[in-house]
Amino acid sequence: MDCSRAKTHDPDTWVEQAPAFSKPLAEQVREWILRWQPDLTESIKWNMLCFSGHRLVCGLSACKHHLGISFFRGTELRESTSLFTGGEGNTSIQSIRLTSLEALDARAFRQLLQAAVRLDASPQLPPPPKVRREEWPMPEVLAKALKSNKAAAANFETLSRTCQREYKVWISMAKQPETLARRLKETLAALAAGRKWAQRKG
Repeated sequence: MDCSRAKTHDPDTWVEQAPAFSKPLAEQVREWILRWQPDLTESIKWNMLCFSGHRLVCGLSACKHHLGISFFRGTELRESTSLFTGGEGNTSIQSIRLTSLEALDARAFRQLLQAAVRLDASPQLPPPPKVRREEWPMPEVLAKALKSNKAAAANFETLSRTCQREYKVWISMAKQPETLARRLKETLAALAAGRKWAQRKG
């Protein structure tokens, strides 16, 4: 990351110490934010110039070749704007990578800022969306073992994906043949008795 690492808690000093390329961008965007939303307060967090209402609303990152503008609840605003650049996989923060003022639609940015402030004023903060984990592959040795134990196989199929994953990961992580054999034996016995991984020794 080529962003400013200035150690200061003063917003004015932060702007003064910004890299030459992004300093004028930071000055203008800061002026817009404070003019359009004068009730927001400034602070320095994580080397960012942040703007807060009830909570953090947005922040600026002064970099050598661009200005980063981050919205802390951006995923909830994503469908209302086309300004965000990347970050589809993020659970909350969405950002704009700015290399020139001409490249930023000021009207659209003002609308995005207004939407972010309205969202910040809402009484409830919803939890961030859950990130769906990729399915853990079925270990070949476990698949083979289940074919030879109908009761264990039947109970395995009734488990949730999360509970199945615990068994698959546990088997996959066995490094030594002795460890693998012991875990397979415990797994088949636990599954045949209808127990989840956490209850396997019960």
